[in-house]
Amino acid sequence: MSGKKLLAWCVHLYTALGLVAAGGMAIAIIEATPASFRLAFLLMMVATLIDATDGTLARWIRIKEVLPGFDGRRLDDLIDFQTYTTLPLLLIYQARLLPAGQEFWLIAPLLASAYGFCQVSAKTDDGYFLGFPSYWNIIAFYLYVLQPPGAVVVAVLLFFAAMTFVPARYLYPTHRGRLNKLTNQLGAVWTVLLIWILARLPESPPPGQTADDFTRLLTGISLWFPLFYLGVSWAITVRIVLRARRQARLHAEHLRLEAGGTAEPGHRLDSGH
Repeated sequence: MSGKKLLAWCVHLYTALGLVAAGGMAIAIIEATPASFRLAFLLMMVATLIDATDGTLARWIRIKEVLPGFDGRRLDDLIDFQTYTTLPLLLIYQARLLPAGQEFWLIAPLLASAYGFCQVSAKTDDGYFLGFPSYWNIIAFYLYVLQPPGAVVVAVLLFFAAMTFVPARYLYPTHRGRLNKLTNQLGAVWTVLLIWILARLPESPPPGQTADDFTRLLTGISLWFPLFYLGVSWAITVRIVLRARRQARLHAEHLRLEAGGTAEPGHRLDSGH
């Protein structure tokens, strides 16, 4: 075996470590104790770190050219569906974050995520995710620590499940670009804050609580990054939609002029800039 092939298999093995993390998460979630839930969230962070870095390694060694018979993206999707969707939703169930008898609402994000993962256009040619990118691990973390009322939990699950079907663009931080670079830099600060929050979660909290008031305050403050991510992503979507409408209107005016008509009063044909 050549050195390049050995290195390529090492990268695939690195990706597969996410599956090992998923197995540990499953055991921890089934144990269903505050300490095991904290371990599950820590393993989710490990799996996310692997997912965020394995693609860069694969592109660096041109892994598709070296090992054309093995589909690393399929392996990655298999792992991601577990670490981003099924296991976080299982944690929500095991932690009893939904009102008794309302657990069936978890079917909505489960099926929505399956739809999202199977979409050919889930990752756009211009470098975005299309539709909510199944960050149920993050949602599970905030629901677990903040412990909002059951109605809020249901609303959050249904809202983001529905957003999977809305063709909004979301930042794809592992791609190039100044905005993605800024997102990664802010995300590093956010990750340190999350580690601090995880370290503060007690192994034996009082009944009905998962964290003290200061830890919940830190968790609330840490929401700045998810809100930044969503706000920027939705703003980009609005800009793209408005630009497409403007270009379609200009194209229609151009066709009308070519057909011998006149542009509408107050409008002029320009480049759209």
